[in-house]
Amino acid sequence: MASGRSITFAPRRAVLAAALSAVCVHAAAAPSCARPVYLTFDTGHMGVAPLVAEVLARQQVRVTFFAAHERTREGDGSLGAHWAGWWKARAAEGHEFASHTFDHVYWRADLPDGRFRMQASAGPLEGQRQTWTEAQVCAEIDRAAQRLRELTGRAPLPLFRAPGGKTSPRLLQTARGCGYAHVGWSAAGFLGDELSSESHPNAALLEKALRTVRGGDILMAHLGIWSRRDPWAPAVLEPLIVGLKERGFCFRTLREHPDYRAWIAARE
Repeated sequence: MASGRSITFAPRRAVLAAALSAVCVHAAAAPSCARPVYLTFDTGHMGVAPLVAEVLARQQVRVTFFAAHERTREGDGSLGAHWAGWWKARAAEGHEFASHTFDHVYWRADLPDGRFRMQASAGPLEGQRQTWTEAQVCAEIDRAAQRLRELTGRAPLPLFRAPGGKTSPRLLQTARGCGYAHVGWSAAGFLGDELSSESHPNAALLEKALRTVRGGDILMAHLGIWSRRDPWAPAVLEPLIVGLKERGFCFRTLREHPDYRAWIAARE
């Protein structure tokens, strides 16, 4: 009882000083981030998605996911009901999300009349060449962003990644006009998980990334690639994260990237 009275009637100045001291100690202990890298994942068949989530949680790394509604090994597509809980859990862990177009639609060409030649690799028009207006391009990017909002309960970043990274200056201008900045990846940030595992084995991809990645790089991998026989993530993801940490790198989401911070803040 006496101890309780002592806490209750302690001078406010002393309590405030103790609180400030605790804040300072916490701030001093927080790791600095002089060499950030920005790990991003595009969707895919989702076969390695549970493993990716486990590794990121164990390593306490937050990433940015670019999502399209792609065909998956199980369930009704990467943005379908089957994977809804997975996306919700990633949001609770503090990851960020952005559009990869809903039907994973590739830019193929700018047309003389101001429209675009596009080709979806998912959805009901998979494989078909289409002619789109600027409004249709914006609607396709929006569609994935809105679905991410429904799944995660959070606003996605006002960013998008074109499938294959294929764009034109006019396509990028169109996207910015409807509120989306495009994000590609750094040369060393292409982690190679979509390449043939026969010609690009996992050990070689890991060695190359650890040797060539530099501070500020945007790294890109997938949540499953159909064509790769020896999956990349089980063999490379955690050793890559550990190895980069040992070399003094730290991981941040694109919300903190200097090229996008102001763009994002202006649209929130």
